[in-house]
Amino acid sequence: MAVFKAFFDESTIVTIIVLIWLSLYFLLAFWIYIYKNFALGEWLASEKYYLDMLLAKSIITSKSPFLVALLEKTQGHISREIFQVWKLKVTQKATSGLVILSIIASTAPFIGLFGTVVEILETFRYLGGGNATFDVVAPVISKALVATAAGILVAIPAYSFHLLLKRKAYHLSNCIQMQIDMMLSHK
Repeated sequence: MAVFKAFFDESTIVTIIVLIWLSLYFLLAFWIYIYKNFALGEWLASEKYYLDMLLAKSIITSKSPFLVALLEKTQGHISREIFQVWKLKVTQKATSGLVILSIIASTAPFIGLFGTVVEILETFRYLGGGNATFDVVAPVISKALVATAAGILVAIPAYSFHLLLKRKAYHLSNCIQMQIDMMLSHK
């Protein structure tokens, strides 16, 4: 704990703000992933069930909540256009939050790099006396690189989560398309 206290005592306000910002990014990325992963998992399982029911010819039309609501609004009128609206609505809902993960994954390294540059500039201001040796500069530079490392550490899981959730949303979209194809073939 003393190491963290010493690090924060020696850091500039910009570095502290950058690290807090990256910490918030990190927590947000994990929260979005956990929430969306469970939500998409349950949703995909129910849509697969509806698809299985269609394949077994137990039902003529899917009982998907999105489709049921859409059919109520259109008085049960079934058409290719209605089904495409359903698929688009499902895709929109399934991919919500993925933009935030993408933003976190793409901006976190730059935010970390910004913190590193500011810390190095501050260091050079103090080392301008001319008696700076490698023994003095190396620890300061390594301390400054913590912000870049933090940015990369945040970006990697955010990017991975984005890809995993995007793949799940893709599976959901495919499942919906299969339901559409089955219902149109029964029509």
